[in-house]
Amino acid sequence: MARRPVVVANWKMNGLQRDGVALAHAVVHGLPVLPAAAQVVICPPATLLAPIGAVLAGTGAALGGQDCHAKPSGAFTGDVAAAMLADLGCRYVIVGHSERRALHAEHDAMVCAKATAAHLAGLTAVICVGESLADREAGRMLDIVTRQLDLCVPKAATPANTIVAYEPVWAIGTGKVATPAEVAEIHGAMRGRLARQIASGGDICLLYGGSVKPDNAASLLSLDDVDGALVGGASLDAQQFLAIAAQARLR
Repeated sequence: MARRPVVVANWKMNGLQRDGVALAHAVVHGLPVLPAAAQVVICPPATLLAPIGAVLAGTGAALGGQDCHAKPSGAFTGDVAAAMLADLGCRYVIVGHSERRALHAEHDAMVCAKATAAHLAGLTAVICVGESLADREAGRMLDIVTRQLDLCVPKAATPANTIVAYEPVWAIGTGKVATPAEVAEIHGAMRGRLARQIASGGDICLLYGGSVKPDNAASLLSLDDVDGALVGGASLDAQQFLAIAAQARLR
C-alpha cells in the first residue's frame, strides 16, 4: 500500500491574525511547486483556525489543531474539543507533543484518550512520541518510544485516521537533529511495532520532527520509513517550509 507523504506545520503559540493570514497565503502560493502526492497540513494557534481555514479552503492544504481535549464537551475552561476543531474545518490534530507532556503534565493515557476523541470527531490524530536526551544517552530510546506507541496509539487506529510523529525531545527547537542513521533505526522499530500492535499498523504514516530545516530535510525524508515531517520553527517561514515539503515523496 502506498503511503502518502504528509508535512505538518506546527506554528505553536505564534502569530496574530495579520501575520498568520499572510504566512498562510505565502504557503498556498507555493503549493503548485510541490509534489502532487504530498499532503500539507497547517496547524495554527486556536485563535487563527477560522481565518487560516478560509485561506486554505479549496487549495489542497489541510487545516489542523495543535491539541484537543479528551472529552467532547464540559467544564474545561480554555480547552478545545475535537468536535469543535472539526466544526471549524480541521481535518487533523496534534496530540501528545513533548511540550504538552512537559509543560502540562500530559501522560500517555491522556494522549491515547485525546487520539480516540480525535477519531470519534472524524479527525486524523498526529500522535507525537520521542525520548529525552537522558533516555538516549542511557540507551533507552527504543524502549521509551515503543512503550509510548503501546500506550498512546488506540488499538482501533488505522492508517486513515492516525499518523505517528517521532520527535526526539532533545532535538525540538534546539538546532540539534538526529542523524539519518538514528532516525532510520527508530522509524524502522516504530513501523515494526505498529505492524505487530494493530491491524494495518505497518501502513501508518510516520513523520520525523525535531529541528527539521531545508538543509537536512532531503537526507531525512529520503529514508524508507520516513513519510514526512512535523515542522516547528521552520514552518513560520513560508520559503523554508515549502523547501522542506518539496522533499516529500510517495512511498
